Formats: sequence, C-alpha cells, structure tokens
Amino acid sequence: MPDVSVVVIVYNDANRLPTAVRSVMDQTLHGVDVVIVDDCSTDRSFAVAQELAAAHPGRVRALQLPENSGGCGAPRNHGIAHARGEFVMFLDSDDVLEPNACRNMLDAAERTGADLVSGMCVRVHVDTRTKKTVEWYPWLYARTRTIESVSELPDLLVFDTLSTNKLYRREFLREAGLEFPVGIHYEDLLFSAQAYVAARRITLIPNHVYFWNVFEKAATKSISNRRHEIANFAHRMEIHRRVDELLAQQGLDELKFHKDVKFLKHDLVLHLRDLPLLDETYRRKFAEMANGYLAGIAPEAYERVQPIQAICAYLLGKEDWQALMPAVDTLINRDKLSTPLAEHEGRVYWTDRHLDDPEGRRVLDVTDAGYHTRSLGRLFLRNQLTSYADDGRGTVELAGSVVNPLGAITPATRLRGRIELKARRRSLQTFSFPLNSLRLRGDRVDWDATLDLARRLRPLGVIDAVWDARLILEADGETTRTRLTVGGVDLDDARALRIRPRLTRLVSDRIEPATSKRGHLTFVLHAQSKASRGTQKLLGQALHSPAAALAKTGVRTARKAKRELNSGQTKLRVYHEVFSKLPVRKGLVVFESHLGKQYSDSPRALYEEMRRQGIDFEAVWSYAGKKPTGFPEDATLVKRWGWPYLRALAQAEFWIDNQGYPLKLTKRPETTYIQTWHGSALKRMGFDEPRLRLQARAAKDAYQQVLDRFDHFLVRSEHDVRTLAGAFRLRPEVLLRSGYPRNDSLVAARREEERSGTRTRGPLAAELGIPDDKTVLLYAPTFRAGPNGAVRGFELPFDVDEFTRRFGDRFVLLIRSHYLNHVVLPPSVRGTVIDVTGHHDIAPLMTLADGLITDYSSVMFDYALLDRPMLFFAYDYEEYANEARGTYFDLKSTAPGPFVETQDALFDAIDRLKAADAEHREARAQFTATYGEYDQGDAARRVVGRFFGAGHREGGAK
Repeated sequence: MPDVSVVVIVYNDANRLPTAVRSVMDQTLHGVDVVIVDDCSTDRSFAVAQELAAAHPGRVRALQLPENSGGCGAPRNHGIAHARGEFVMFLDSDDVLEPNACRNMLDAAERTGADLVSGMCVRVHVDTRTKKTVEWYPWLYARTRTIESVSELPDLLVFDTLSTNKLYRREFLREAGLEFPVGIHYEDLLFSAQAYVAARRITLIPNHVYFWNVFEKAATKSISNRRHEIANFAHRMEIHRRVDELLAQQGLDELKFHKDVKFLKHDLVLHLRDLPLLDETYRRKFAEMANGYLAGIAPEAYERVQPIQAICAYLLGKEDWQALMPAVDTLINRDKLSTPLAEHEGRVYWTDRHLDDPEGRRVLDVTDAGYHTRSLGRLFLRNQLTSYADDGRGTVELAGSVVNPLGAITPATRLRGRIELKARRRSLQTFSFPLNSLRLRGDRVDWDATLDLARRLRPLGVIDAVWDARLILEADGETTRTRLTVGGVDLDDARALRIRPRLTRLVSDRIEPATSKRGHLTFVLHAQSKASRGTQKLLGQALHSPAAALAKTGVRTARKAKRELNSGQTKLRVYHEVFSKLPVRKGLVVFESHLGKQYSDSPRALYEEMRRQGIDFEAVWSYAGKKPTGFPEDATLVKRWGWPYLRALAQAEFWIDNQGYPLKLTKRPETTYIQTWHGSALKRMGFDEPRLRLQARAAKDAYQQVLDRFDHFLVRSEHDVRTLAGAFRLRPEVLLRSGYPRNDSLVAARREEERSGTRTRGPLAAELGIPDDKTVLLYAPTFRAGPNGAVRGFELPFDVDEFTRRFGDRFVLLIRSHYLNHVVLPPSVRGTVIDVTGHHDIAPLMTLADGLITDYSSVMFDYALLDRPMLFFAYDYEEYANEARGTYFDLKSTAPGPFVETQDALFDAIDRLKAADAEHREARAQFTATYGEYDQGDAARRVVGRFFGAGHREGGAK
C-alpha cells in the first residue's frame, strides 16, 4: 500500500497532463502512486492517461467518468474512492508538485498525528517573461506549527481555502464523510472548510509544496477568470451560504465573523472590479444576489476592511449605481479620488447622499483619508470619458469630465490642459494635443479635444505598441495628471485608424482604442494590411531567432548590471573602495537633519550661523524623498543614499547631523563628525534599551562601531552626560558642553520678552491666520513604538471637535506630530486647530506658542527655556514607562506642569492655564536648570567659532 495517493484530475488538457504526473513520479518519497481521473474529455486526455498508466504499471492508474461533470468535485470524489494510500493529495493537470512535497508533508503527519497537513502554495504566472511567482498567504506558513482546532487560527479557514496544497489522512476523509460538492464551482471553499472544522489536529509546514500555474492569456478561461458570467457569482454565493451553515451548526460564530471580513475584502471585490465592463442586466442580477448575502453580514465587519471596500459594499446594498461606479474606479485604482466629496457638519463624506442613514454616515465618512488636506497636485483625480468618436480617417473627438473635489477649483482658478499620449515602454516618445475647451461645471471640470492621430502620432511601430492617454490639468500653476476612465463609453464600434509609424506602414498601419486592465483609455497598434501583417510575421519570427535571443540576453544582462550598480551592496563597495580613496576636500561640510527628512534643528542653526559669519565653506544638504522642499537654495542638495551623497560624505571635511548617517558607512580619519543629537532623554537609549541588551555580541559591537564615529557630541546638561553619553558609551573627550544650537533662538526670545515686557509673535502668526486675541497652544507628542521597536500608527488622543466647542473662542491649537507620524484634522476644526507638522523647524512654533501640551517628547526640555506653561498629557504613561523602553526618571513626579491622563483632566488644565503658569513657575526654573544648564543662547556661535573660526579650525578625529 502506498504512503500517498495523488489524485490528478484532467479535462481536455492532454498536453500538460504528463508534466503534472511526472512531478508526482519524481517525488523524493517513493511510496507514492497516482490516480488520474479524466472528466470525460473530448481530446486525447484519457488516452494520454492510459499511456502514462502503461508506462508506470502499479504506480499510475487511469480512470474516466462516464460523462462530463462540469467541475472539479466529481473527479476528485472518484479519485478519493479509488485511492489506496494512507494519505491523499489533489493535483490539477495544469499544475505541479514541489519535488519534496509528499515527503515533507508525510513526515509532518507522522510526527504530529495530524489529520490534515498544509504547506505553502506558490502561484506561478506562466505568461510573464520572468515566470513571476507569488507565495500564497506566506504569513500562515512562517513556521511549523500544530493546532488542535482551526479556531486557534481563524486566518487559515478564511484565507487558505485551497484543497490542493494539503495532505489528508484517507481514514479521516472516510470517517468524516468528506466529499467535494458536485455541479457547483468554488468547491474548494466548502471542502476546505469542512476539512478544517472536522480535523482533530492540523499541522502547517513552512515548505513550498504546490505550484499553481496561472495562464492569464489562455484561450479558454479558468473558472476563477470567468467572473463576467452571472452563474459564476451565483455559485460563489451558494458556496458561501453552505460554509455559513456549517459554521452555524458547529457554533463557530467567531469564524463566521472572520469569513465575513474576508468576503468584503476579497470575494466581493473580485466581482466588483468587473462591474464597469458589464451591462445593466448583469448589474441588476449581481446586486440582487449580493445584497441578499450582505444583509447577513455583521456591521462590525465593515470596520475591519479598507474604507473603499466598505463604501462599495454599502453603495451596492443601496443599489446606488451613480455613486458606486466611481467608487469601484477607486477600488481598482487605489490612489484615485473618483468623487467630488461632500462636507457636512465638519466631516468629509464620499457622497452627499445617504447621510440621513447613521450607517451611511459611518461608512461614507472619509475624513481620516485626508483628501481635504491635499493640494490638487497631490491628488489622482477621476477623469470620466463622456464621449468618443472618430472620422475613420485618423481623427478622434474626445470629451470628458474631471472630478472637482470639495470645490477646490473655483471660477477664479486659472485652468490649462492638454491630452498626452505616452508610449507605455519607458524612454520613448510623448505626443501632446491641445484641448478645444476646458470649463468648470460645479463639482466637475468638462473638457473636449481633437486628436489628429494620422498626422501627429508617429510611433516607432514595433516596441511602442501601447499608448496611454492622459489629461494634464494645470490649475493656478499646480499640475495633476489624470487617466481617462472609459466607464460607460462603448468602444466596441470604434474603428481602427490609419497611422504612419516611423518604421513605415510595413511594420504596423493601424491604431485602435482599447480599455486597460484598470479601466483606462489606451491606443494599441496593430497590422491590418496584408503587407504589414506579413512584416509582423517576419518580425515575430526574427524576435524568436537565435540572434534575437542573444540580443534579449544582452538587454537583460545590461538591465541586471544597472540594478546591481544601484544596489546597496555595490554602493557600499564603491564608497569604501573608490570614493574613500579620493582626497578629502577642505571646507566641504555635509549637513543632515532627521535622516534627510527636514531642514531643521541644530544642523540648520549651525549652517545659518556659518552663513551669518561669512565662513568660506562648501555646503551640501541631504534630503529624503522624491523632491526636496524647504531646503536652502544656496547649498548643494543630494538625495540620501544617492551616488552624489556617498561621494560627498566620503570627501567631506565635516559631517554634521542630529541622528545618524547610514550605519554601514565608515567615517574617514580625516573627517570630523559633529553629532548635535536631537534631544535630551526621558526614555532609555542605546545600550540602556532592553531590546539592545538582549542582542548578540556581534550586533552590539557593530552598533558600537557606529557610535564610535562621533568625534564630537553636543550635550546641553549633565543629565545628557549621565544618560546619552553613558548609553552610547561615548568617550569623555567627545562631549561638547555647548548646549544645542537649535535652542539659541528660544533663549533669545525669552530674554527679549523679559527685557521688553511684551511677547512678539512674529510673521508666523499671520501666516497661520491666528488672531491677536487668541491664546496659542502647541501640541507636540512623541512617536509610539511597539514591543519590537516598530513605529505604530498615531491617532489624536483627544477629541478636537470637543476642544473647538469648548475653547474655540479663546484658543488656537497647533498640532505638530512627530516626523515619523502624521495626523488628519477634520474640516470642523478649521481655524481653531491647525496642523503644523509640515513646518520643518519647530523652534518658530515654540516661540509662537503661549503654552505647550506634550507627553514624553524631548520638546519639553527645549520649551522650558521659554519659561511658559506646560501641560503633560500622558494618557498611556504606565504602558510607556513600564512596558516599552523604560525611562531615566519619573516624569509623573517631576513634571513642571499639570500631569494629566484623561481628556477631561486635560481640558480642565487648559481652562486653568494661567493658574498653572503661576503654580509651576519654580518647578519650571528647576527643570530648566537641570536639563538645560548649558543652553545659554550662544551654542551655534561657540561651535562655529571652535571648528570654523579663523585660526581655530579643528580637523580629524581626536
């Protein structure tokens, strides 16, 4: 008796069947046999099966059903009935098993006594040039584990519903009466659910076991790729109902909830994506079937999916096609804004309809998406094609309508636009066509254009076969690029138009419109004349010739070389072996703040002091991201980790930053590294962190090497010496007791206020629109990190609408989230609560603020220099102090201001702000003396004088 019987099912797949069977015959486990079940094919599949059986007597058997069943269930059931192995697996004729699949799964089953063993499936996209592979839900298979019930791992039932990447104990299948449903598609979903629920023990192994070959260009579409057939969706709904009944019978309500979430995130989305291409009859039937099922899904499930998925499901339930179809466009194109939005009672909604329904208001509320905070240039707007016509000779008339979100475009807005046709292949041509008209119509911008393709479009004709159409819209000088969504415009009757490729019409002579996978207008070249078809045939043969293969290999080699040239390893090697051998350039100073994210902090203060003193030096600032904004124009800007950045660091006389240059870059002895750091420490740092103390010696040594690059480290108090210097194991001679250059302006502001008796707000107040009679509060929290150090998402811990209601007539609240976080404010608080996170430098914000609200941020040490009231909103203090990295001192007992842990207490403290100012004045003075003793207002001048003053330049590591 074999150990494993593999049931291979086949229907009209004679050519691929031998490969599937061979993958079983070649298993490293020899106790394997094959049961081929042919579903009454009309080709040679059964004959091939018989030939395979004859070639492998005793190991391969060929069976055939008397009539075609139309699905996978009946042949698999027939295979189970004829299996002889102790265990059973299933294999489709167009897929293959990994060579060690049976051995690995059998070992796991025998070791754990599991009824069911599951391994990782890999999708192989056969039609792609590189045969792209995608692991199927790999997080489920990160390690070997055995569970006694699927309830221990709901994601298993929810996500891995395949039957083919699993090994089943045959006696288990018989005792549980498990069979695939017959006459219905998506049988895997029900069979897998039944097997998961019935199994007494399930083992998962982190091994690849099954290769699922995906043929997207196949002439005959697979069942899962025939979603345009309404019967396909009907089968899916029926299978889901049967699974729900199973879970209800077993009392597995929690599993039902997880499955409902997955239905909204995956199953429904698959079919929604096809709706724009299907007719009204299909949509009506689809909605009827879907809404009957959606009615049984708990409202809480909508809260566990992406907002756009919940929006589409809700609008489908309302059968609001006018709002749903644009929403589906966003579902397909994730970053696209496909609706003009609506503002209602200070919140932003996807549509202005259904807001009388509480559930509608909850689901359609997209305030947190922050659309209302983005400029037009940062929005990808829906551009609906409203008409398409051609004259048959080469001219196309187009018209469309672009979304105008929340009336961002007004009658006063200066509008310009053009249609652009761009070859999909990179580095090729682009052709532009002017618009005939561009008109604002309330919540949309209408346009029309004439494209003279016959005269103006000159493709090469071979490698630029696909051309994407875009509308480039300029509004008051800000540019946004939109794709043309085809939607309800019928292109079926559009004619192929004659064109003139640069490589003559013998290459291709026609272009015709098409709809891309994401629903956008494209134009595709093809050959229609006999001569051009002949040329295309010759080109096709040439492209498959040995010479072409050699050329393709050369191109791939060149591309690989380019990738390797720009890889991190190559850059490190060039930095150390080439750039670091170049001479150091006297006067070259590389500045960086917060890993290149900002032009701010002490590096900025030192840079500006050097400019004020007229120091002769070459300034280089690093930036992160695509485009640098807010950086000085009189400095050379280099992208972090780019080649110019690496060369500048290698040849610099000075490095100046406040956090850390890339860890693996070794500093040359001739280079002086001035580390200004970015704040005194409350939370434990460096080698005082529990996470770092637990690391291996090699990791600790590597970290110490990074810290040893510092030639000078700025401190602002003996507290820094006791904490930061000790945590980083810095040598005493490295420490500069200079204070922080970034705080010079704060000290100056306090002294001027004391001298004059008045507080000058400066131009920033007017820039932010703050009235003179309002008290300004600055809320500046630190970031939140999980147990592994990963930064967590940040949500405001108090209700800004309630703040506005209580204090809007007296206060303005500035919110500056940590640079690792961002926050979205609702329109309802406009004018009272202002997001100032985009301001690189926090010093002007602190100077403007009449009071500070913080938690554990080091901004508390800086703001204390102004001698103004501070409130400490520590809503998660116990978790922060005890469960994370720990702290150097107890903030709760030493805070120089009210220490509150609830919203009510915070708002009460704001009400008593003047009283708090007087009550904590002495505590603030003591706090400043302890944590800012060296901040005397001259830090930048002292540091610049020491390293860059005439006759005082220091170079090299000491």
